[in-house]
Amino acid sequence: MWEARAVAGRGPELLAWARAQRLDAVPLRRETFTATGDRVLVLTWWEGDGDGVPELPDPPAELLTRPVHRWRFTSLGVDATPGLDTPTATDAPR
Repeated sequence: MWEARAVAGRGPELLAWARAQRLDAVPLRRETFTATGDRVLVLTWWEGDGDGVPELPDPPAELLTRPVHRWRFTSLGVDATPGLDTPTATDAPR
């Protein structure tokens, strides 16, 4: 997971930059998101444990308000039970 925050008002430029980046290998899946605060998030899915997978580079410094954040996660599969992580009435604080 790659996330960057653009200088105020430059979110569209950061988004265009992120979308134009090509990786040295093709991921199983790649999705790009935007959020408030001129933030851009790119998620990529890879086979294996994620060691040695290509990373998106850092954008030009003048586009950013802070350094890029990167996280790696390992999938534990898809939960087949709808609402599995949704708190129930018995889970509510009292």
